[in-house]
Amino acid sequence: MKAIVTPGGGLFGPQSITWRIHTEPLGWPAVLRAFQLQALHPRTIRGIAQNCLLDDPEVARARLRRQLAFIAVRTFGTREQAEQAAERVRRVHARLIGLDTDTGTLFRVDDEENLRWVHCVETSSHLEVALRAGVPLTAADADAYVAEQRRSASLVGLRDVPGDVTELRDHLDGMRPYLAATDEARDALRRSAGLQMSWRLALLAPPLALGSLPAAGALAFATLPAWAKEMYGCHAGGAAEYAAGTALKALRAAAAALPERLVAPEIRAARRLMRAVAHAPGAGVAA
Repeated sequence: MKAIVTPGGGLFGPQSITWRIHTEPLGWPAVLRAFQLQALHPRTIRGIAQNCLLDDPEVARARLRRQLAFIAVRTFGTREQAEQAAERVRRVHARLIGLDTDTGTLFRVDDEENLRWVHCVETSSHLEVALRAGVPLTAADADAYVAEQRRSASLVGLRDVPGDVTELRDHLDGMRPYLAATDEARDALRRSAGLQMSWRLALLAPPLALGSLPAAGALAFATLPAWAKEMYGCHAGGAAEYAAGTALKALRAAAAALPERLVAPEIRAARRLMRAVAHAPGAGVAA
């Protein structure tokens, strides 16, 4: 489904911090980072691994593409489009069951704790990657982004989710005793680190013969919090984080240099609306 971009017609709109972040070319590293964090929740990764052929690189890439497409519709589409897309996701998840191999019990993939973890690491990842890439965001902007994502959470039936950066950080920290680098998590990390990210996908542009960015998963991994890297058995220092920030800034600069016609239609439309609002008489701060 292609997002129909209309002023004020969706969940967010041109004055939102969500549009400011999601019109940047940072979707791939953000979703890969989120996946690597999701994998540290044993039931989350078992639910994914037991219902998706992650050992097939094309299947894994297709799953991430679908996630990016859902985020695009949820962000830029009309409210009706966002609700329809979320309903399809809910129907799929409602049919999926996982097996907790530690306890031998079955669980629903759409369990509320699982959905909340997925929401929080996705929100955290988009925000962190944007900050690392040099997107100009104040502390108030970051809080606003987390608060706005409560609208995204409501689409899958979640109500009790963090409303600012402090609450988000506290939730992630509070989950750490329940996380582990299981065999499934390590396997997911290994496979995600090997995924290639094409420039076409990285820049959300139409098909282009611009080669590939082979270390997308490694780039995402370098932006993980220190405690997550340590769970995976990695004690990388500041050099890797600096290199990741440099690469993300370069990706953002390369996207800015592209002709507008090569940018995805929904991004072009959103940017036009954002410019129009910014230059309108009496334009104020994003709500």
